Order: sequence, then structure tokens, then C-alpha cells
Amino acid sequence: MQSVRHAERLVRVVLGLALAFPPFPARAAQRLNTGQEVDSGYHPTVARPAYDGEQHPVVLVDEAHREAYTATGRYRPFAELLTRDGYRVKPNRAPFQKESLAAADVLVIADPLGAGTPSHPAFSPAECDAVYDWVQKGGALLLIAGPAPAGQAAANLAKRFGVEMSQGETFDPEHSGAADTPTAWITFSRKSHLLRDHPILIGREVSEGIETVVTFHGQSLKGPEGSTALLPLGDAARDQHVNEGTDLSAAGRAQGIAFELGKGRVVVLADPAMATAQLVAGTLKVGMNRPGNDDRQLVLNVLHWLTRLLG
Repeated sequence: MQSVRHAERLVRVVLGLALAFPPFPARAAQRLNTGQEVDSGYHPTVARPAYDGEQHPVVLVDEAHREAYTATGRYRPFAELLTRDGYRVKPNRAPFQKESLAAADVLVIADPLGAGTPSHPAFSPAECDAVYDWVQKGGALLLIAGPAPAGQAAANLAKRFGVEMSQGETFDPEHSGAADTPTAWITFSRKSHLLRDHPILIGREVSEGIETVVTFHGQSLKGPEGSTALLPLGDAARDQHVNEGTDLSAAGRAQGIAFELGKGRVVVLADPAMATAQLVAGTLKVGMNRPGNDDRQLVLNVLHWLTRLLG
């Protein structure tokens, strides 16, 4: 037990140092992703499944745009959680068209990458139009993208919905994670007044209320007029763009937003790790599996809102 604790402390210190200093975050992020693996021992439970009758909304998890997270890969815990809640999770391996989206209730895209060069746009203009039109007519989109290159690759689709992605790495020193955790980790809590009232944060009943959300390595977002900042950043938050050598204020921005569009709904999150369960270096828990956060319940509440069980 002592050796395990020592190993975890060591991993935390190394990651904390790697992510703490401006010159290194991009390379540190690559090492972080390389050292991550799905937590095979984590199997999320759902006490009261939302869809335990004849209705089972279809959730398409995109695999057609070189995503780092797929339903059978690094988003297996996400897919397992939704399946236990009564959703029917399916992969999407075709370009976005009216026909390929017609059978879906929710489309999930997590960390897409461009063809050839990962930072190039992952979606053609025609695909962006197809997804936009589908949402306007009643579809529901969950778009998740962390810092560059995924933030760059997803930016054109986000822009089609009026969402601005910073594409940099976001730090909020006043709300960073617990001691010995990487500085990129940000804690949003009721206590710090970073969580506000929205059906997603309230849930269907008291037991589904969100008290604490942790993000692990994200960018910042600015939503369109009328959108709600689910995870608003603090006044001291910063966006660092290593390649450009810039360090900009992220005050007034967020790491999670929600809004309605026509007959449909959209949620955009700035960190894919918060919606799954992974291990770094075999010991450090990152995501829904980490004690002390409500990230698992947030994922459920997001899906409930997108499928109109909430609000």
C-alpha cells in the first residue's frame, strides 16, 4: 500500500511540474495522453435508469473523424454509463449527412482530428451544415474538444454553432485541483460559486444535483448569445498558446456551455477526460473514476437534458 501511495504521489508531482510551467504544456499534454489508458476496473452504475422501458434513445459516438475517444476505446466507460442508463450507443463511421444522422437522437463527438495534419479542420463545410440543420430540426449535439490539436480541428464545427474555442490550454490558479495534482486541473463547485442554476446542474431530484466538477486538461469556450455557462471560469483564468507564445485572460469564458437551437439542443465541453475514466501511469485516476467529483452525474444530466428529460 505504501509503495502504491508513493507511486501515485510521484506521478502527481511529475505531472504537476510538467503542466505548471508555460514553456512545456503542449509536450506535457502529449506525454499525458500517451500514458493514459482506460480504467478497466471502473464500471459505472446507475441507480435509477432514465430509460428502462420501451424507449431507448440512440446515441451516435462519432468515429469518422480520427477521434481519440471512441465507444470501444477511451470512451468505453462513457458508453457503458449511457448503456446502463437505457441509451442505445452506436458508432458513427460515415461522413455527416442528413441520412446518416436521421436515426440518431444524440450525436457525440470527442476530440476529433484533421486528416493528414491533426490541427486541420476535421469537418467539411457540408458536414458542418448537415449537423447544424439536423440540430435545428430537433437533434442534440454533445461536442467535446480539448486544447490543440483537437480544439483547432473542431473549431470550424463549433463556429457554425456560434461557439468560440480558444484552442489553448486553460489554467485557473484560484480554482486549481487539490494539492499534488496537475495545475491544469480545475475544480468547479457550488462552494466557489462557479456552478450556477441550470437543469443540467440541478438534475431530476436532489440526489442528481451537481456539487463539484473537475476538468483535467481543457481549453476555454465562449458561447453564443443566450447560452448558459455551465462551467464558468474564474477571473484569474488564463489561456496559454505555447506555439504562439501567448498568455491571455480567459475571464468570462467557460469550460462547458449549453444552449437551444431551433428545436434542438447543444452542449459543448472543453475536456474529454471528464466524461470517461482513465489511469495515468497505472495509478492516477483521471475522470469519472476519481473520488470527490460529480463528473459521472454531470454526464448523465447532460444526456438527460439533451433528450429532454430535463428542462
